[in-house]
Amino acid sequence: MTAADNEQYVLSHTTPRPVPLVPEVTLRSAEDVIGLWEDTARDAPPFWAFPWAGGQALARHVLDHPHLVAGRRVLDLAAGSGLVAIAAALAGAHAVTANDIDPYSAAAITVNARANGVTVRIVLEDLLDAEIPDTDVVLAGDVFYDRAMAARVLPFLRTLSDNGVAVLVGDPQRAHLPHDQFTALAIYDVPVPEVLESAKVKRTTIWSTSTVDLFTG
Repeated sequence: MTAADNEQYVLSHTTPRPVPLVPEVTLRSAEDVIGLWEDTARDAPPFWAFPWAGGQALARHVLDHPHLVAGRRVLDLAAGSGLVAIAAALAGAHAVTANDIDPYSAAAITVNARANGVTVRIVLEDLLDAEIPDTDVVLAGDVFYDRAMAARVLPFLRTLSDNGVAVLVGDPQRAHLPHDQFTALAIYDVPVPEVLESAKVKRTTIWSTSTVDLFTG
């Protein structure tokens, strides 16, 4: 399928809605969570079709603390719908890149960025085994959702931090995030689709691997 086909798929399976915790941002979101998942015929859910808890909390935190990204180059890792990338752009980031491996995600990010009047560069590839990206800040919403992903993403984030990149993670109490390797910055109670999370609200923490002085405004 072409990029245009993917955009049409996103548009035909979603409707524009304000994000519950971040009403400043409008995202294309699916009405029928399970139905869309079945329609995509993939093992993983369509991460691009819903505002997940980790991304909502991270977007809220960035918009409430714009000095974290203002004037900086920002990478939204495993971007899904592009919510966090859009928030970074709205908060004044110098340049924003959204990364994912799903072509539907790239389409959703394109559509959502356009709808919110921001510019987001999209990188459609697996960056976890690549060279350190040329960026100042990495934002990662809900990337510790299973053991395999955690095992890959943790060393990537540690390498970034060790090389002076500021790292922020939004995590809704996933079991595979090693708390002893992060510093908690804030906590949010985030509305979520109950059919996906078995809860209407997920308590979500913003974690950092970086030293505090990187985040002073």
